[in-house]
Amino acid sequence: MAHWLRFAHAGAIGFGTLQGAIVTVHTGEMFGHKQASDQTLALADIELLAPCVPGKMPALWNNFHERAAKEGNPLPAHPLYFLKSNNSFCAHGTVIRKPAHFDGKVIFEAELGDGKVIFEAELGIVIGRRASAVSEADAVNCIFGYTCVNDVTAVEILREDKTFEQWTRSKGFDAFCPIGPVIATGIDPAQLRVKALLDGVERQNYPVADMIFTPARLVSLISRDMSLEPGDIIACGTSVGAGSMKPGSVIAVEIEGVGSLENRYET
Repeated sequence: MAHWLRFAHAGAIGFGTLQGAIVTVHTGEMFGHKQASDQTLALADIELLAPCVPGKMPALWNNFHERAAKEGNPLPAHPLYFLKSNNSFCAHGTVIRKPAHFDGKVIFEAELGDGKVIFEAELGIVIGRRASAVSEADAVNCIFGYTCVNDVTAVEILREDKTFEQWTRSKGFDAFCPIGPVIATGIDPAQLRVKALLDGVERQNYPVADMIFTPARLVSLISRDMSLEPGDIIACGTSVGAGSMKPGSVIAVEIEGVGSLENRYET
């Protein structure tokens, strides 16, 4: 198992592996040829960046049996997903800000909204090599590792217009997709649990094994729709317990063996 990260230090951007509180700096490319250098840095002395720079992020909806059963949704025959926009990606410790104009709207001309912004704790699959129409068996070799994702949503905007569900707009504001703090390699995703803690109180706790489409199957099926490139992330969707955040609250996405992704929500 290894934990990979990107960082800023002394005016430069680098990457390496984290062990305890020490970063071993690497040379080369994270998703290509790389090797450890003799340089080490203290975690306290660097600025953590998003662990990779995705070109795109397919993000799943209705991918957990428990949530599908609770909401009465049929099991999909193919992954149901949207795309998170690049401007929404941000790092551990970044402040998530409520869009200034989002103060509550009339939904379907009946329901008065209050500008609710919600968290969704998710597992992220990080692509390590190009995947284009790959088999499920080959998809495993295209997965570099796994990271934590918070799929933040201005939920009332999603259905603001009754003729069109606005997935991109409601989920694409700046800093609406924290990822990180690291990418964990050499782990079995089926053994993982995803947790969300809001101001230290557990709000989500669900097993990755409950996914309708496993990570390898997701990579295989989505790669038939679009080529996946190194650094792309697939957000696996969330299960029950996602909820709203109040200004000043801290939301943490925790996956044992992967890490804890913490961000503050402010207006």
